[in-house]
Order: sequence, then C-alpha cells, then structure tokens
Amino acid sequence: MKDDQLTPGRRLVLRAAAALGIAAAAGCAGQDRPASPAPSGGPAGGAPAARARRPSAYRLQPFAGNGPQGATRALPAVRRAPILRVAGWSRSMVLTFDDGPDPRYTPGILRTLREYGVRAMFFVCGEMAADNKDLLREMADDGHVIGNHTWTHPLLTRLGRDSMRDEIERTSEVVERTVGEYPRWFRAPYGAWNRNAFQLGAELGMEPLAWTVDTLDWTEPGPGAIVRRVRDGAAPGVVVLSHDAGGDRSGSVEALREYLPELLDSGYRLTVPGREEV
Repeated sequence: MKDDQLTPGRRLVLRAAAALGIAAAAGCAGQDRPASPAPSGGPAGGAPAARARRPSAYRLQPFAGNGPQGATRALPAVRRAPILRVAGWSRSMVLTFDDGPDPRYTPGILRTLREYGVRAMFFVCGEMAADNKDLLREMADDGHVIGNHTWTHPLLTRLGRDSMRDEIERTSEVVERTVGEYPRWFRAPYGAWNRNAFQLGAELGMEPLAWTVDTLDWTEPGPGAIVRRVRDGAAPGVVVLSHDAGGDRSGSVEALREYLPELLDSGYRLTVPGREEV
C-alpha cells in the first residue's frame, strides 16, 4: 500500500511508530500492563464523519497531542495474553457481541441497548461490515465501541504474518472509512492468539480483548440457557461474550431483553472501556 493510499488512521499509527523510533513489528514485546479501562482523553483522529453523530466511546480514547490535526497516539505494548476482564470498575460489566453486523439480528440488539441506555462493544468482521455499513454507523451513533474481529473470521494461528495482517488491517480500514474512527480493540476469532496476532494488533494500535463469561450462544442453546450463563457469571469487571451473527442468533436477541434489565436492577452498570458512565 502506497503512502498516498493509506487511510488517516493508518498514517497516524505509522507516524506514531516513527516518532517512537521503533520498528512497527517490534513494539514492546514481553511487556504486560494491568488490565484496566482506557482513560478518557481527546477526540480520535481520522476522516471527518459523513454526518453528525452523538458522542461515541471512541472519542474518549487517549491521545498524546492536541486533537486530530497532528495528534500522535502512542502504540500499545505487545501483550503475551489478552485482557480477560476489566479490573477496577465497581459493579461494572462489559457486554460484547462478535461476528456482525447482521441485518437479521444486530438491529434487535441495538434497539434493546438503546432502550436501556447501555453501551456495548461490537467486534465486527470486515466482510460483514462492508455489506452493512448502515448498521456500523448506527453502532457509532449510539456510542458503542466497534472492535476488529478480522475480515473473514479465520483461525489466525494457521495464517502467515502477511495474511494475518491483511485480515486485520482491511477490517480496521473499512471501520474507519465508514464511521471515521480507527478501532482501538481487537479480538482473535475463536480466541486463538499467537505472537503474531499480539504483535500485529499492537502495531495497528489495538489492545487485545478476550472474555470472562462465554454465553455459548453460538451453539444455539436457546435464550434460557444464555440468560442462566450470564446470571451465573455476573461479577464486577466481567466481559461477556455473545454473538450477533454467524448463525441463528434469535436466542441471543431474546436473551439480552431478559438479562439486561435484571443486571441493571441488580446494581450493575453496563459500560465500555473509555467511558464508564452508562
């Protein structure tokens, strides 16, 4: 990819690497940081949005600069394991949805989250995002965090570094071109990580997030089983894994309508990294 073809977010990452005097793939290998929510900061860089949008969690990510014109964002350290839970948040949980957006199921999930004023994280696949850009914009409009879940959902541990980079980078670029923000979070399909996945994710400016509670909704167990797993796993800092695509996700949509008000009534706050308030 030539420099004049790079998206604004990609140029920003490359400028950050140059400013730090490091090779992009080298990063800070072997360094681990405590799992904690990203602190609030200035607006994210990237192309201006096509239309006015409400504030999103993306715009609260930290920058070492004075805004999108010339802002330099430090690259995250290369981790040796993904973040499994968000520490230090009293009575807070994070809801995450993988594999979408899917016009059959994502709208129902977005409606329920909007009804209760809750923000979540959506780890999107690039090929789905490219075909459903309106849903991607709706996510951003409602303040949800859009993460990177690769382009075609491959098993990354079976890919070479170049193929892996293509899967991850293409997805970040379609997100940026659609909503004007570059993803800050990355999740490996099947939870299958290796050194290349951690290095490339960090090189492209993203933190790796896994999960604490797996609803196993991908097995299509029915909404009752999904609700029970969320109830049993509920605890401060928990990251819940669900899906809004990749199969029949009607059970996931129905289960969310049941367990979300229960969690709120129990005193939990459902939030996203970078924006603690509901």
